Amino acid sequence: MQLIHFSEDGQSRIGIKTEHGFLNVAKAAAALSLPFPSYIDDVLKDPEQAAQLDAILAQADTLTDPAYYVSMEEVTFLPVFSRPGKILCIGKNYAAHVAETKSEAPKKPLVFSKFTSALAAHKEGIPIPEHTDKVDYEVELVAVIGKKAYCVSPEEALNHVAGYTIGNDVTARDWQKGSPQWLLGKSPDKFAPLGPVYVTADELDPTNLDISLKLNGEVRQNSNTQHLIFDIATIVSYISQHFALEPGDIIFTGTPDGVILGYPEDEQVWLKPGDVIESTIEGIGTLVNTFR
Repeated sequence: MQLIHFSEDGQSRIGIKTEHGFLNVAKAAAALSLPFPSYIDDVLKDPEQAAQLDAILAQADTLTDPAYYVSMEEVTFLPVFSRPGKILCIGKNYAAHVAETKSEAPKKPLVFSKFTSALAAHKEGIPIPEHTDKVDYEVELVAVIGKKAYCVSPEEALNHVAGYTIGNDVTARDWQKGSPQWLLGKSPDKFAPLGPVYVTADELDPTNLDISLKLNGEVRQNSNTQHLIFDIATIVSYISQHFALEPGDIIFTGTPDGVILGYPEDEQVWLKPGDVIESTIEGIGTLVNTFR
């Protein structure tokens, strides 16, 4: 299953991919006289709302009129997850990225967080804050929790992952390095864009997905999730030993090499207004954001 989250007349809406395109769940529900969910987060958290979505999808073949569908080119996207309980991130999780930053590979997953105010959508502009001039990009596979995970084993862990999306762990490097905690450099407003599509776990193998990023059309990052130091199962299990992961929680799983920080210091050209980032992961799509 593939879902998008968008705005229509000021209201939150879900689109679900069918053979005819992305079905506007709200319009379909009205035509079928069925209740409907408005947030993908709620589909994960509430079994009743998940059942509502399944009921609409079961009758989607009867809705062939283009008026029931939305265009990916024209829709106004919202972050695929707008109300996660926790935004967690894993640092230094590709060996080549560790090498380019001249740092030491972690012996355990390096966990930090972002605030929900950092969320942004596909095609949404990302403001560069005042007082920082070292803003960097980091394309990442984002794992989405679908079932509570507490003290789960690596063998059990993927049973608790509902699906995946694309994230860009945008970072103000000077703020990140200006404190022992990374939070200030990681959580400025809109520094966690997500999207454009949420793909359920049954459609993807998270251990072997091509992952790449372009800056103004130039390929800067290009790798595969098979090069993760700690895979998704290990990450979920490790975090769950410390606190419970709840449905709707999201985990940025680390970025490959090619970030600006990894360039020689005299070649580091930091992000500036007008720069366009395209973050692509196989099987999910391309998340596009412009800095302003």
